[in-house]
Amino acid sequence: MDVKVIAFDADDTLFINEPYFEETERKFCGMMSDYHSYQTLSQELLRTQVDNLPLYGYGIKGYILSMIETAIKVSDGTIGSKGIQKITELGKELIQKPIELLDGVEETLEALHGKYKLVVATKGDLKDQQRKLHDSGLGPYFHHIEVMADKQELNYEKLLQRLEIQPEEFFMIGNSLKSDVLPVLNIGGYAVHVPFHTTWAHEKIDHEIVHPKFKSVSKITDVLPLLI
Repeated sequence: MDVKVIAFDADDTLFINEPYFEETERKFCGMMSDYHSYQTLSQELLRTQVDNLPLYGYGIKGYILSMIETAIKVSDGTIGSKGIQKITELGKELIQKPIELLDGVEETLEALHGKYKLVVATKGDLKDQQRKLHDSGLGPYFHHIEVMADKQELNYEKLLQRLEIQPEEFFMIGNSLKSDVLPVLNIGGYAVHVPFHTTWAHEKIDHEIVHPKFKSVSKITDVLPLLI
């Protein structure tokens, strides 16, 4: 490999994220349980989130708006201002969740720092991701932080242009096969999947990946023998 840049996804690759969203969803569905079953509410919230992605993008603020929209829909507009206030409070709690690094993250960054150019390539709300990276204490390891509107081939190609590298010089590490692996392989880069124990339904794929530039490892420190 002629790798020059190693990119890391942030949420559920560097630090915990999805379990906090699942916790908030449980509270939301419990709050709305007089209107529908948990399963129906969960499915409706997911549908609303995905429909709103072109408008709001990824991140907590769009999630809060989608919860409000879902509540108004399933309640036929009877949710009221107090109900909407409770939802915004759930959103504020979510934004203020503590940063919890995943095992092996700092060890991995320390081992790779100085040997490669390290960057963050993640989706989400810009302000929230900047806060999480600052609070994590990981900022000094990274040369560049890219909060992407989406993670399609075009988004990665633009990132590589900004970094002034070729696809074969790019190595992506992340927990999502859909966002962190497939687009990078499709443009000619390397990708490693580090599974997290839970994945947002919208990020799941239903087929196996077999590719010469792809590896799946059980934990993030397992990437080190591939790179050092």
